[in-house]
Amino acid sequence: MSHLKQEKIIQRLENHLRMTSRQLIKMDTEEEAIQFLIDSFKSKFYCDFVGVVLEEQEQFILKTRTGHMDNVKKIFPLSIQKCSPLLLIQSLHNNETEKLEDCEMTEKLKASGVKTWFTVPLMDDVKGLGYCIIGFFTYVPLLEMDRIFDEFGKDVAVAISLARRKDQQSKKIEGIEWISRNLSIDRTLEGNISEFTSRAAKGTNAASACIYLYNEKDSCFELQKPVFGAKAYVPKVYLNHNNALIEYFSYLEQAGGRQLTIPIVIDLKTIGVLHIEDKNSGLLFSEDDVNLLKLLSEHIAVLLKNAQLYNAEKDHRERLQLLLDYQQALVKETVVHDDFHGVTEMLSEMYACSVILLDRFFRPLSYKLEESDHEMIERFMVEAEQNRIATRIFKVFEEEERPFSVWPVNGVNALLGYLALRIDEAQIDEFDRLTVELARNICSIQFIKQKLVLDANEQAKDTLMSKLLVETIEDEQSILQYANLFQWNIYQPHRVANLSINLNESEVEGLNLLEQKSKKSIVWDYITDEVILSWQGVMTATFNEQYLFIVPVKEINKRHQFWAEFYKKIQLAVSKSTIDCEVYLGIGSRVEELKKYYSSYEQSLQVLNVVKNRFQTKGYALFEELGSYTLLHHLHHPVVNIFMENQLGALLSYSEEKNIDLFHTLSVYLRNNGNAKGTSEELFIHRSSLIYRLEKIESLLDVDLNDSETRFNLMMAIKLYDMNRQAYS
Repeated sequence: MSHLKQEKIIQRLENHLRMTSRQLIKMDTEEEAIQFLIDSFKSKFYCDFVGVVLEEQEQFILKTRTGHMDNVKKIFPLSIQKCSPLLLIQSLHNNETEKLEDCEMTEKLKASGVKTWFTVPLMDDVKGLGYCIIGFFTYVPLLEMDRIFDEFGKDVAVAISLARRKDQQSKKIEGIEWISRNLSIDRTLEGNISEFTSRAAKGTNAASACIYLYNEKDSCFELQKPVFGAKAYVPKVYLNHNNALIEYFSYLEQAGGRQLTIPIVIDLKTIGVLHIEDKNSGLLFSEDDVNLLKLLSEHIAVLLKNAQLYNAEKDHRERLQLLLDYQQALVKETVVHDDFHGVTEMLSEMYACSVILLDRFFRPLSYKLEESDHEMIERFMVEAEQNRIATRIFKVFEEEERPFSVWPVNGVNALLGYLALRIDEAQIDEFDRLTVELARNICSIQFIKQKLVLDANEQAKDTLMSKLLVETIEDEQSILQYANLFQWNIYQPHRVANLSINLNESEVEGLNLLEQKSKKSIVWDYITDEVILSWQGVMTATFNEQYLFIVPVKEINKRHQFWAEFYKKIQLAVSKSTIDCEVYLGIGSRVEELKKYYSSYEQSLQVLNVVKNRFQTKGYALFEELGSYTLLHHLHHPVVNIFMENQLGALLSYSEEKNIDLFHTLSVYLRNNGNAKGTSEELFIHRSSLIYRLEKIESLLDVDLNDSETRFNLMMAIKLYDMNRQAYS
């Protein structure tokens, strides 16, 4: 063949190859590009066969062929390691045997009867993808087109890479469309897992696929049903926190194995894995398979996240509805009933735990206890009293697995009580906190409602006392109506008792009168609660800033025992209040008529004065026990004050000016019948000091204390002063 003719043929073939390259770039898939390439070679080279061989997982795979290639087909796949690396770099032909020593492909082509062949490398700018092989079963002279074929091979490689990217993009779009068509947060988790595993297996041609989700509590990956394929996977993969995930799933995001695992990640946290095994074709999983599973895992993560948010929102709505229903039920309970039992029972049922409601003095008002907690109520009260904090939550039995959490129940700038639940406050969620807060508010309303009732009762009592405890009763019918309001049998025998609450210096230091009064009110609340719980029918009231008891009497033969127990209960209540104070009780005479209550009231005041001055150790006294005081009680003539002034005036004035209590010295001296030794011992002073004081008293009063008449007059004046001290002052 002439040189000129050869050049024309080469030029024609080069033009054909260029046109082929341009057409290849337009192809959408790898299969289309390879088929077009083969058809193009077949039409121009009149060869016996054309094949495209691509590199996959360390092997040369015959992807597409045309012509009589049955013998040639049998030699593939070929190990890349056993073939010449030049196949991926430059064009080669059968006459270059010196370059192809120990090449398995060359030897097998020769054994299959191929006489003439040449290859075109398919190499883009990064790596070789494979090669195109053209063969003849007869000897055919080859043109020198190595350079042209090498350039063409690069174009073909670029076209195939581009087609692959298009194909991947198309699969991704198809996968997204499939996901949008087939997956929904309304579907069950099992249904979505079934779709995902099926898609993962079919998209990668895998024999089996499954999803594991992470169980943080047990520190393991749990197999999710259903599983695609017949393979038996382990139900749980337990983790050691010191190990990486790849130690449990060998091919984590890595192609080239017979299994492949892709993590499912939400907010940078691995919540599970998508796992496939055993490609049906016997090949290994490729990068395309990795990309497909990554796409699926991303959408699994999104779906699980959305499902999580959806379920959380759904749960929130349901719990909010329950909360509203619970609120309505609690409000109804407070409207229908005047107690707290409905609140504690509903809370106990909701949280399946013991519930205790206490007043501000830490006494239980209502409780609902679990069977196992019935024996611990007294222990709870003791520990709660020790640990209580008025302004914030605190715990009781904190060392135990299930402590009591105790919340204060507050009103308007006031502590009303405490709500205790046997749950750990630190472990409950925001809805449970909201529920407890709601219960506290309902309890607060109930407390305030009861307080309003009590305030109304106190006002009614005050009106009753103002009508009853007067010298002349004007509206007896009104008194009877008020007595009926309190279910009080006013014609039953009663005594009026007057209580004095004296705060000690440690309590009054730095307090104004209103603050001192507030402390006394707290003590009075403790006392009234204790007395009402212990005796039925006792009327308590505050009248003219005095603390009164009107007590039904059943004391005919046990008068002293009854009032000793009564006063003891008062002292017990004072100790519970933790306020440092002294209490004294003056008890009037027995009355059975309306008009006699005033007299018993007046007696109680005078007895109280005597107790505070003469019987502090005992702390209480009955009018009948005062001896001569009972006679003096009836002395209301103006001459009484004149008598007291004449007998004691100078002594009282001197004691006040000089800050020395000579009045007390005289009182003790007279009670000791003029015995100097007994008097000095009671006053804790030396006998000589007592003699000096007695001489000073005699000088001030101009009397002789050894005179019996003088002593009688002074003792009578002191008793009158004891009974009328406040009025005289």
